Amino acid sequence: MEQTKNSKLATAPVNKLMLTMGIPMILSMMLQALYNIVDSAFVSNMPQNGEQALNALTLAFPVQMLMVAVAIGTGVGMNALMSRSLGQNNRQMASMAAGNAIFLAAVIYIVFLLFGIFGTDAYVNSQTTSPEIRQMAVEYIRICCTLSFGIIFFSVFEKTLQAAGRSLYSTIAQVSGAVANIVLDPILIYGWLGLPEMGVVGAALATVIGQVVSCVLALIFHLRLNKEIDNRLKYIKPSASVIGKIYSIGLPAIIAQALMSVMTYGLNIILVRISENAVTAYGIYYKIQQFILFAAFGLRDAITPIVSFNYGMGSRPRVKQGIKYGMLYTLIIMAAGLILLEIFAEPLAGLFGLSGETQSLCVGAIRVISLCFIFAGANVAFQGIFQALEAGIQSLVISVCRQCLFVLPLAWGFSEVVISSGDSGMMWLVWLTFLIAEGISAAIAVVFMLRVNKTRVKPLGDSDI
Repeated sequence: MEQTKNSKLATAPVNKLMLTMGIPMILSMMLQALYNIVDSAFVSNMPQNGEQALNALTLAFPVQMLMVAVAIGTGVGMNALMSRSLGQNNRQMASMAAGNAIFLAAVIYIVFLLFGIFGTDAYVNSQTTSPEIRQMAVEYIRICCTLSFGIIFFSVFEKTLQAAGRSLYSTIAQVSGAVANIVLDPILIYGWLGLPEMGVVGAALATVIGQVVSCVLALIFHLRLNKEIDNRLKYIKPSASVIGKIYSIGLPAIIAQALMSVMTYGLNIILVRISENAVTAYGIYYKIQQFILFAAFGLRDAITPIVSFNYGMGSRPRVKQGIKYGMLYTLIIMAAGLILLEIFAEPLAGLFGLSGETQSLCVGAIRVISLCFIFAGANVAFQGIFQALEAGIQSLVISVCRQCLFVLPLAWGFSEVVISSGDSGMMWLVWLTFLIAEGISAAIAVVFMLRVNKTRVKPLGDSDI
């Protein structure tokens, strides 16, 4: 138990710990969102078919999100199990959690490799009839799926570093990959330095190369620094009980993240009924909002191991402080993001060389949808707290509510009003969907939190152990 007591997760002031662990994760996630924005900006400013290429990336985005959802959700489950096991001083279980997550990453890669080879055409055809957009989307998705081992394995090694309190090193790995992606984008897209101009194919190659760079660095850090666990091959051998424990937490997280993919796919189908411009405008807004929302995700990834570790250790005061400061800092981030996007909506939309109508739709989306940020931030924080307290079902319900149950029916209904009116100026009704969905979901999350506090937190001891 002495090793547990000496861990900074057990002894450091929670408010400072939340910042020291959270800031690197926040920067890491924001940089990931930034290179998604940069990727789209380079593609949209291609000399030919820039807006069509941007639309192709929008169609590809749900597949990328699904891939990340499955990988990160697996990592989240492993993270919580590993953190809790370390809090209980159970080195063997922590080692098995990390090893089995590596095995699961290999399985996940095989699934997306097969999708990239056999499933891409049918997926793209369900969203567009444009031959140009279809061809570019198929090329982009096929490369990202068949070479997806970088992002999938990185997602696991990132979480092992975070679970052990070494989020700085996961940030270094992700920053390195992001920088590689940003540097390679114009070189491969536009054909600089004597290379051929590859367009969308170049954007896909830059993305997967950056992911491999991050993966290699994270693997090196994991093997050299995570001494709290054993990195022997025997722990990679699959264990049904360990995998069950990982997914008892991770499966709700996977579904929660995958719902983002389902929501975006569904909205693409709804919006294309209005116009291709509406699809492109929403795709751009979504990547811009990720710059703020991913910051909340980064802090959530600090909330989960801090609360989970101290929950495993049985320290009620530190669990309560983790909840308090996690929620407070998340709301501050989202308030700042709301102000930022409201002020700079037009300059941000102007980065992408959009046509007049598409840019107007994008600015409208930024101004209206961003109003939901405070509710969205609270929901993200609640999800991290629920995962840490072994309340994955509550986390899942919030995700279903905020990303499918309320969003898609409302968006479809409001889109019918826009189509009937024939006035694209009515698009604010569709964008209003997100404020309504996030607000109702936040109210539900508060009710869940009161119950979880009563059943999971209050029974813990009052001492700091």
